[in-house]
Amino acid sequence: MSQPQPLSPSPAPTPLLEPLLPRSPATRVLWGQLYGASLALVLAEAARRHAGPVLVLAASTREAERLAGELAFFTAGELPVAVLPDYETLPYDVFSPHPDITSQRLATLAGLPAFRRGLLVASLDAVLQRLPPRSYVEAYTLLLATGAALDLEAFRARLAAAGYASVTQVVAPGEFAVRGGLLDVYPMGAAQPYRIDLFDDEVESIRVFDPETQRSGEKLAEIRLLPTREFALTPESIKDFRRRYRQRFEGDVTRSLVYKGVSEGFPTGGIEYYLPLFHESVATLFDYLPDDLLVVDTAGLQEAAARAWSDVLDRHEQRRHDIERPLLDPAEVFLPPDELAALVARAP
Repeated sequence: MSQPQPLSPSPAPTPLLEPLLPRSPATRVLWGQLYGASLALVLAEAARRHAGPVLVLAASTREAERLAGELAFFTAGELPVAVLPDYETLPYDVFSPHPDITSQRLATLAGLPAFRRGLLVASLDAVLQRLPPRSYVEAYTLLLATGAALDLEAFRARLAAAGYASVTQVVAPGEFAVRGGLLDVYPMGAAQPYRIDLFDDEVESIRVFDPETQRSGEKLAEIRLLPTREFALTPESIKDFRRRYRQRFEGDVTRSLVYKGVSEGFPTGGIEYYLPLFHESVATLFDYLPDDLLVVDTAGLQEAAARAWSDVLDRHEQRRHDIERPLLDPAEVFLPPDELAALVARAP
């Protein structure tokens, strides 16, 4: 009677907590059979193993938020997890994004130049949108520290240039109030407003405070004030906008709601889709990220970008004949699929 032959061992699968990573831009790795929260678990482990930041492309804003929540759990504070939300408006919409969305976008963009390791989650729509240049975010980000000298009038002018509104009582992001030697300011991207106590021209203390009770809380050594918009409304920027608008569009500019609104310092809803007219040049998300980036595509990039681009073209065709709101070409405001694919291809 013959003895049964031993079965040849099958190749050992890659352990779940040691995901295979691509090592060069020419390399692509496919992960499969990741159900439920297992994708976030593998992403967290990949970020721990990768020497640089990890950009996670999500199919939608809801998916990006879900992934970010799961990643925060699996990284347990060991690595930063940031989210870049999209506008949550339709292409060429006449509505601007909610201030909370703008606040989160600016907070994320301001932190990316120092984002050496960790995870950045962005919906496909957010990645497709062209962004203000890094120089703009850096120029209009204000740092204030206890003990620093402060010229109050000059600082008020800088706050106004960054888009902050002067009010009698601060209750919302993007507002500031001056009462004698007290400066209250609610920065974009901050969870609470701050009260700055001045002694002559020196910052004596910085505290958080409750906008409802007006009671001050813990002391802080320093704070960072972000701009309120992705463009400035200084006299110089308004002048540049008007010049580029006249160069870009023919016809009577006095019939344009967009042109008149910016000229008066009160931009209309949907002004974000005219972002290139405020800047000498615009950027992409990849301009904010270092070269040692790892990209993880959970959105089905090629097909999803083609669908999104088709929607952009349809919206442009529907709205481009409005003489009160002439539109910039889609490629000026959004990344075409081939350009996006080329940027993604630079990273593993």
